[in-house]
Amino acid sequence: MNIVDFFSGKKELDIVGIGDTVVDAFIKIEVGEVVQNHGETNYCVPFGAKIPFESVEVLKAVGNSANAMVSASRLGLKAGLITFLGNDDDGKDCLAELTKNNVDTRFVVTEDGKKTNYHYVLWHGDERTILVKHADFASHLPKVLGRPKWIYLSSLGAHTKELHEELMSYLEMNPEVKLAFQPGTFQMQMGIEALKRLYTRTEIFCANKEEYMKILSEASDDVKVLMDKMEALGPKLVLLSDGPHGAYMKSEGKYYQMGLYPDATPPLERTGAGDAFCSTFVSALALGKTPQEALTWGPVNSMSVVHQVGAQKGLLTREKLLEYIAKAPSEYTVKEM
Repeated sequence: MNIVDFFSGKKELDIVGIGDTVVDAFIKIEVGEVVQNHGETNYCVPFGAKIPFESVEVLKAVGNSANAMVSASRLGLKAGLITFLGNDDDGKDCLAELTKNNVDTRFVVTEDGKKTNYHYVLWHGDERTILVKHADFASHLPKVLGRPKWIYLSSLGAHTKELHEELMSYLEMNPEVKLAFQPGTFQMQMGIEALKRLYTRTEIFCANKEEYMKILSEASDDVKVLMDKMEALGPKLVLLSDGPHGAYMKSEGKYYQMGLYPDATPPLERTGAGDAFCSTFVSALALGKTPQEALTWGPVNSMSVVHQVGAQKGLLTREKLLEYIAKAPSEYTVKEM
């Protein structure tokens, strides 16, 4: 099979995610207390004690971009993932889980001698703290990537500067490929200047309010100020999520606000709500929806995800998501600010 055949016809991908893939072990803990300390919320347990836990649930093939591609696949897109795994049992399980979720794995690299990323999630109430460790994989962009309609970039480890440089060059050489950027911790630490070419090529930028303030080194929490400053870096459309206040968008010079999807059931735990919102918005655009329509899709998947353990179990099919929108009250609508 030649390269033209490989990337043509039904095998062409709508969207390709780029990001680290991990195994999450959710450890449910009831002991301890939540305390406020100098503006930070801390979860405290006795030091040196034996702490009982209620349960452990291990979830394979998760991570911001993996979650986003599972979301895109369930919504009807042909989705693939560029990620790096160890050639170990966890890596094989992650690969099988991606395949099970109809995510194309042609770009997944398994590396001998490395362990697949494994995180421990300390889960208390509806919140969690995650203990993370990212393996130092030999991370590069595939030599033959083709031209998917969308690239979805999210969290990568600190060893991936070269991959980011390769991606920036690829995007400049392929202007028809659209980029959605949901930055992770390391990408925020890299700073604006190091990723200037990336911000310039971004079609959709998505982050929460606190992440905006961190990236921009901005003290103001005014959402219009934050979106204006982010837009000035190059993204054509900017999304900002703000917890119970819902989400905001700036598109073509106008500001919009979208509330949470109405739901009387309290969340089980909140992992993946942001991934669900951003990936669903991007998927809706890829399916031909307007930004205003896409803004009504995102909160539905976020609402569904927080009622399950982890970031993927609650992700909806397109049919189910549209059922929720059809039965939403009249006040569930995009408002121009």
